[in-house]
Amino acid sequence: SILPITMVFTYKVRLSPNLSGAICYMGLDKHENEVLINSGVPTDVWFHVDSLSSAHVYLRLPSRTPPLTLKDIGEETMEDLCQLVKNNSIKGCKMHKVKVCYTFWGNLRKDLLGMDVGTVGFKDEKGRMVRRVEKDRSAVNRIEKSKAQVTWNYWEVKRAWEEEERERTKKENRAKYSDDGNL
Repeated sequence: SILPITMVFTYKVRLSPNLSGAICYMGLDKHENEVLINSGVPTDVWFHVDSLSSAHVYLRLPSRTPPLTLKDIGEETMEDLCQLVKNNSIKGCKMHKVKVCYTFWGNLRKDLLGMDVGTVGFKDEKGRMVRRVEKDRSAVNRIEKSKAQVTWNYWEVKRAWEEEERERTKKENRAKYSDDGNL
């Protein structure tokens, strides 16, 4: 099988302490977005300008037990991600205010027939959050200065995440059983 090796942009956004190790990334165009849609992991949070064309911005949260929630993202991180996605919308970047929607990757729905490349729906509308965002040029400038173009093999990145998750789970289970005196 052919592994998708493609380009993404990564950004340094303000991360709250509980998000240490999180990665912010974005596809270069709708074709890279399509690969991102198909190769995400459960800790990915997807951001997009609501009802307008825009970049797909992702925040890959670190694995934790219990898993992090959308509320754990934190105000500063959330604001930076929303500013980034707003700035990468052809129409949205010209508007003073937009709505940004976000959800966990697992809530994205991609129908095989009838959906354009890079287009998604949602499995559960209740899992799609919306936030109003006003333009903050200084935040955008700060975030854009950190922009780096990176070559990623998405399937290898996904496999590495899955292996780390398996190892983390094994370690937690060993610790749990040794704490219980069952080993």
